[in-house]
Amino acid sequence: MRIRIQHTTQYAYDRPITSAVQVLRMTPRPDDAQHIVRWRVETDVDGRLRAGEDSLGNLTHTLYVDGPVQRLRLMVSGEVETVDTGGVLRGAIERFAPEVFLRETRLTLADAALRDYGRQVAGATSDRLQLLHDLLAAIHRDMTFCTEATDAAGSAAAAFAQRRGVCQDLAHIFIGVARFLGIPARYVSGHLVRDDGVVEQEAAHAWAEAHVPGLGWVGFDPANGACPSDSHVRVAMALDYLGAAPVRGSRFGGGREEMEVRLSVTAEPGLRNQ
Repeated sequence: MRIRIQHTTQYAYDRPITSAVQVLRMTPRPDDAQHIVRWRVETDVDGRLRAGEDSLGNLTHTLYVDGPVQRLRLMVSGEVETVDTGGVLRGAIERFAPEVFLRETRLTLADAALRDYGRQVAGATSDRLQLLHDLLAAIHRDMTFCTEATDAAGSAAAAFAQRRGVCQDLAHIFIGVARFLGIPARYVSGHLVRDDGVVEQEAAHAWAEAHVPGLGWVGFDPANGACPSDSHVRVAMALDYLGAAPVRGSRFGGGREEMEVRLSVTAEPGLRNQ
């Protein structure tokens, strides 16, 4: 499938900012499931945009802005050709052993309720892959997808207590339970061609990956109750949302900030089922 993505993030400030540094993780790397046909990152302000990569191998662009600036827009566009690998990740950059992704974070820490939930899902299952599919199905069944439930940087425990959340929350829950059960797991940000045909989306998508001996890293998308397919574009991965967020940074001055995100994800006509 050929997927076309256009992603714009615009910031507006009460007063001009004097300077800003923004780190963008918005550029996908090629792997066996995706080929980058074209990709462009640009801004409408006078600044320096430096390409690089972080310690995990995610592609980054760091934007350095010297003010005064009262509006700042980041624009990303591109096309990616994808194939369905059944959720199994191959051909990706791996800098660390899987065990690094057993590390707990504030956003993925499993509290008592999540630990009990994990024990119930695991039962007597000794097969890791089956356990992970059972966990995927349980979260999809027991959690309500609701864009107004929590913010993107909410914790797994908080979202689970409400039994609802966005895709980032469901991914955090999956990761937290998997790590509690001794399975390396990590957070993935990216994009999704929606089955309902909705093109204009509120935000990027998110899912999880877990390590299975003999297979390697396998993706699990709790928001959709399935493994990633050729409808997914994988952009960045980390221990949790904060490490894979599309944009993070700091600024000096500006007062109150308003942010607007516009995102469209489409599959080219005639290529949807190829």
